[in-house]
Amino acid sequence: MRNFTSVHDLGNLQEALKEALEVKANKFGYQHLGKNKTLLMIFFNSSLRTRLSTQKAAMNLGMNVMVLDVNQGAWKLETERGVIMDGDKPEHLLEAIPVMGCYCDIIGVRAFAQFENKADDYSEKIINQFIQYSGRPVFSMEAATGHPLQAFADMITIEEHKKKKRPKVVLTWAPHPRALPQAVPNSFAQWAVAAGYEVVITHPEGYELDEQFTNGATIEYDQAKAFEGADFIYAKNWAAFADPNYGKILSTDRSWTVDEAKMGLTDQAFFMHCLPVRRNMIVTDDVIESEQSLVIPEAANREISAEVVLKRLLEGLEG
Repeated sequence: MRNFTSVHDLGNLQEALKEALEVKANKFGYQHLGKNKTLLMIFFNSSLRTRLSTQKAAMNLGMNVMVLDVNQGAWKLETERGVIMDGDKPEHLLEAIPVMGCYCDIIGVRAFAQFENKADDYSEKIINQFIQYSGRPVFSMEAATGHPLQAFADMITIEEHKKKKRPKVVLTWAPHPRALPQAVPNSFAQWAVAAGYEVVITHPEGYELDEQFTNGATIEYDQAKAFEGADFIYAKNWAAFADPNYGKILSTDRSWTVDEAKMGLTDQAFFMHCLPVRRNMIVTDDVIESEQSLVIPEAANREISAEVVLKRLLEGLEG
């Protein structure tokens, strides 16, 4: 595997999930792959789970790790070509990227959607520049339109807890005070469909996601109906995708908050969320603290998804 930005880069998802469980059972069994290899993790945006889990995964594999926070302790970077650089950005990304590539073997990039230009966001301009100019394998630690490490961890978690071969998995929109990117719901929907689950997406009208990520899922605007008989509930907020409302908040309707009454409509479903979560907006205290809540095991599996991806990238270097 040369780069990792979506489920398509893994090949057979079932084989990747099987490999993930093998890695989880033997986290330190592949250190020969990472010996004398260096991972550079580049953050344009904040992180907790992604930073810690990816760094731990690299350490499990015997790698050296460097972390760069672009907005703290580094030169401000210009990203646009043709710009006269007479402002507060003294270095261009097109010089910075190949320089970064000189110091490492693999690069992880975290760069969120800006909600300033939909075309720029959905062309994944920043991570694709790293792929084009770094000369190194590149993987996404969340990009403008997807968060594949999170979705991979989500699928591992579902595989570990599912009670039937093809569970009903519901992705539900929930209210939030800020406009959030579509990256997590995009990837979750795409990966859950690829895993062969029965996937239902429920949200208020106007919050439809890009069909390239939801193809194969059922869209249901009635949240209660969507929850009926569900085996897993995945709650997440996202801002509008469709023009002319791209990046906007269309609703803060608290009736969409996941509570015990709604979970009672399910088939004793597990609750999932990528974290961080706004309690009593996205989900009530009682639900997230219940025995059916998987948010902590889900977060723990971020280490495993990252290790499988890094393992495959390292194997690609040997090839």
